[in-house]
Amino acid sequence: MDKVTFDQIIEEYKKGNIVCSTCTGLMVYNIDEIINQDIDGLLYDINRDEATILALMDGDKWVNDYALTKVVRRMSKRIKDLESEIEKHK
Repeated sequence: MDKVTFDQIIEEYKKGNIVCSTCTGLMVYNIDEIINQDIDGLLYDINRDEATILALMDGDKWVNDYALTKVVRRMSKRIKDLESEIEKHK
């Protein structure tokens, strides 16, 4: 995906996709597909893994990005734990 406008990105969201800026340019991902991968892949694809955040530190924005990474990792673990509990009770 080449240079896109705000409206084009919003249209992708309406279709159930997300648009991420990557080292190879803008990428469109189906949101359900991207969240079904392991957490390391997800955070890497959206440039929010710890290594990327620390490599791109600029001003104070990295602090919240890093916190978000930790929150997403914890939420992912909780989801996996709850899914495991559900399976036990089937």
